[in-house]
Amino acid sequence: MSDSRVIMDESAIRRALTRIAHEMVEKNKGIHGCVLIGIRTRGIYLARRLAERILDIEGQPIAVGELDITRYRDDRPYTAEAAAPDEELTRLVKDKRIILIDDVLYTGRTIRAALDALMDCGRPQSIQLAVLVDRGHRELPIRPDYVGKNVPTSRHEKIEVSLEEIDDNDFVTILHPSEAEVGQ
Repeated sequence: MSDSRVIMDESAIRRALTRIAHEMVEKNKGIHGCVLIGIRTRGIYLARRLAERILDIEGQPIAVGELDITRYRDDRPYTAEAAAPDEELTRLVKDKRIILIDDVLYTGRTIRAALDALMDCGRPQSIQLAVLVDRGHRELPIRPDYVGKNVPTSRHEKIEVSLEEIDDNDFVTILHPSEAEVGQ
């Protein structure tokens, strides 16, 4: 990738997450019966940040769980390392309003895998979807309930989310391929 541009800096990410947290509380008329489930890797960090904001808004903690979708993906071979859902996640999911959190929504295949994984944990009351960035190009009929930023992209472009917890900085970058890379 030859050209990149920051499309969200630290303050833009913070504002987007604060807005999403308010929208979640409003849509669900509070947080009773709600659970935030972050998709590993960056989704869990976003879920934890949203939980902090919801605590500030509502004065009550919201449960947060982490979802590993490795064995549910259709683009990677199954590995024996990916075990069945743990008991804590199963307890969190059953009969709850789940708000699934991910960093970037693109084709929808990651979310489809997450939905399969959640259903294996138990039967939630409902599932909502929150993403930091929606870049379009869906291959499946999946639509987020909460979006930090819509970023129309070409299929050749790439969105990268960097978060302080694992990348030492907070920003979202759009990477534009060079003409030679597009032709390949």
